[in-house]
Amino acid sequence: MLVKILIKRTLTQVDVNVTKKRELPAGLDRVFSVSSISSEAREMKASGLGWAVLLVLLGLVVKGKAEIYIVTVEGEPIISYKGGENGFEATAVESDEKLDTTSELVTSYASHLEKKHDMLLGMLFEHGTYKKLYSYKHLINGFSVHLSPQQAETLKRAPGVKSVERDWKVRKLTTHTPQFLGLPTGVWPAGGGFDRAGEDIVIGFVDSGIYPHHPSFAAHHDDPYGPVPKYRGKCEIDPDTKRDFCNGKIIGAQYFAEAAKAAGAFNPTIDFASPMDGDGHGSHTAAIAAGNNGIPVRLHGHEFGKASGMAPRARIAVYKAIYRLFGGFVADVVAAIDQAVHDGVDILSLSVGPNSPPTNTKTTFLNPFDATLLAAVKAGVFVAQAAGNGGPFPKTLVSYSPWIASVAAAIDDRRYKNHLNLGNGKALAGLGLSPSTHPNQTYTMVAANDVLLDSSATKFSPSDCQRPEVLNKKLVEGNILLCGYSFNFVVGTASIKKVSETAKALGAVGFVLAVENVSPGTKFDPVPVGIPGILITDVSKTMDLIDYYNVSTPRDWTGRVKSFKAIGSIGDGLMPILHKSAPEVALFSARGPNIRDFSFQDADLLKPDILAPGSLIWAAWSPNGTDEPNFVGEGFALISGTSMAAPHIAGIAALLKQKHPQWSPAAIKSALMTTSTKLDRAGRPLQAQQYSETEAMKLVPATPFDYGSGHVNPRAALDPGLIFDAGYEDYVGFLCTTPGIDIHEIKKYTNSPCNSTIGRPSNLNTPSITISHLVGTQTVTRTVTNVAEEETYVITARMHPSVAIETRPSAMTLRPGASRKFSVTLTARSVTGSYCFGEITMKGSRGHKVTIPVVAMGHWR
Repeated sequence: MLVKILIKRTLTQVDVNVTKKRELPAGLDRVFSVSSISSEAREMKASGLGWAVLLVLLGLVVKGKAEIYIVTVEGEPIISYKGGENGFEATAVESDEKLDTTSELVTSYASHLEKKHDMLLGMLFEHGTYKKLYSYKHLINGFSVHLSPQQAETLKRAPGVKSVERDWKVRKLTTHTPQFLGLPTGVWPAGGGFDRAGEDIVIGFVDSGIYPHHPSFAAHHDDPYGPVPKYRGKCEIDPDTKRDFCNGKIIGAQYFAEAAKAAGAFNPTIDFASPMDGDGHGSHTAAIAAGNNGIPVRLHGHEFGKASGMAPRARIAVYKAIYRLFGGFVADVVAAIDQAVHDGVDILSLSVGPNSPPTNTKTTFLNPFDATLLAAVKAGVFVAQAAGNGGPFPKTLVSYSPWIASVAAAIDDRRYKNHLNLGNGKALAGLGLSPSTHPNQTYTMVAANDVLLDSSATKFSPSDCQRPEVLNKKLVEGNILLCGYSFNFVVGTASIKKVSETAKALGAVGFVLAVENVSPGTKFDPVPVGIPGILITDVSKTMDLIDYYNVSTPRDWTGRVKSFKAIGSIGDGLMPILHKSAPEVALFSARGPNIRDFSFQDADLLKPDILAPGSLIWAAWSPNGTDEPNFVGEGFALISGTSMAAPHIAGIAALLKQKHPQWSPAAIKSALMTTSTKLDRAGRPLQAQQYSETEAMKLVPATPFDYGSGHVNPRAALDPGLIFDAGYEDYVGFLCTTPGIDIHEIKKYTNSPCNSTIGRPSNLNTPSITISHLVGTQTVTRTVTNVAEEETYVITARMHPSVAIETRPSAMTLRPGASRKFSVTLTARSVTGSYCFGEITMKGSRGHKVTIPVVAMGHWR
């Protein structure tokens, strides 16, 4: 896994750009449902056969090739066991406290858990038909076992089993986010399985087009797509191939470039006067949201697992308005959005946003782009928009309005590690998504600058290893080529893909790319390569490499190498490592607070809204795309950005729309937000990547300005209990009460007069509360609607001590479909000059839990 630096390009003539990783400023457990017992099993139990006989009968089905599975079962592991089982006292420890694994309490409880694991397997399966590998007792309660897929299915149905997952350590690298988000077992079954998840929901993509021949977008002949009568879009014909862009999976394909053409920016040779993707980005985002399930990801002779969209059966409607070299023009983008809504899309995925707050109007909420999206929401279309890639700095969002779901980017649980092993015994950590050099063998290392054909080659920056013709093949062949990471990689004129090609052309066994200087804002993403290769990103490790190479390489008085004596080997970087520290807010993800005007005045509205995976996402790529030099000509790419996060939310919204077709866009957004999580997989509060004083990356406690309401939890969002609904008139009321907006401007954009009764923008019925200028005491109101059975909710609130918080009433009972108001009173106790955070929690008697973030800053006046 090798990498590319992420930079921000300034597009002077455009108002819209693709919000993905290239715009970084210079200077990324499955939720398993507890399977219910089959009806046959219940009948057997009722007839008196009993569990033991039933389990033995189930265990007779043991056909199929055995694989390794990781199983978790009910009951607390040692680290969190607080007592309750007869004869076993609590073993849980406090945070940061070491666990004494030798204590009598721990060892006896550990033995107890292991016996339960063995008993479960012994009751289910005949001895000799399975092999338990490990019992997990300390951090999780479960075990790993080698058995057949049929036995794994039996395990899933057994009482007390929480999850059964094929071992990810031995699986190939995959588009991992469906599993990370719990879709295969926790969400897709509710929609009829992956082959029905998102059925007849249309997602519109305003992006760089699509590569229609990619397998992620193929229409399966064995399960053909029927017509979608509600969709009225059209399919353009490829002027080159004369082929239709649509196939049943793709049901609409149009392109919009009139403004680009008028500005003289459009080049039909590279931009394609059709919906064809000339960039790669549009194909990538469409595949994340709605790509087919189980598509093999193959690069350089290696399969990195299988890709899937969030809603693999959803339909794709393409509205190309973004182009490779110049981004896009608002006129084209607005036309695309307008057409998409007209055509009848259910969801809009937008990985585009303004370069900066609009200067021609006084507010971020009222401009042609946001007003068009407001109309889209009025038409019942849910809009997911990338929050922007200007992080980790505050006020860098490019998605401002309450009617839009603004999506921040998270790093999921997959990490990539590799090592360069030196002859002096040191192992240098780096990034290298590549195969290893031959095991138990070392190779001579040669630096590019030491193997030039002649001195005149220095004008070509030979250390970049971009030009094989300037290097001496006889000296490189059979060795490891050492290259330098120069500024050319920053600006995109050099690529890791080209380094790999150079090394291969010269017969090198592998290559090392060493970073000697890191500019502020640099971020490295892995790049798959076909030969052993590694990028050393830590400057101190690079110095270790240089020191070792220099000491081991004798030279004559002119500096010419007498003989190459430095040796090394490159490890295997193809296998991912899964970490419990996920999710984390990605460094590049744009941060709040939200702003309401070009002078960057704070808004009484929280942004971003929600966090979703956006770092190192495998998905479809266009072979025509040249936007990413490391993936030129490839069918898949592994890239990062809030552009990758937004289609995750778009696809998950399609699943909610499928289950709840009558829900409004606000209801879908509310369900996603109020059920999101603020904890990582280890149960700790979410953290955000941030710069340290030395400009190195560090982790800090995350706040709602980083993640909004939290990280998306799709399974919980299907059944939120309560929703905070809002409609067009509510959003107009928000505009009418926002300071600095001319009511004539509102009328111009919305065709609606200002007669709202909400009083303040903070009273808009959003699933968050933000007061940027809290003076004394202020009360806001919210209305919740019950979308489940009758339930009683207890309302509690917590807040930083500098602001007092009180909710009324303290409890409420709602019948199905009923709505109730509650109030939240905030009082500034002290003026700290900074925001403080809290949350309101509504716990239902039937198990629903609704949370909304609260943000406020106290002022004297």
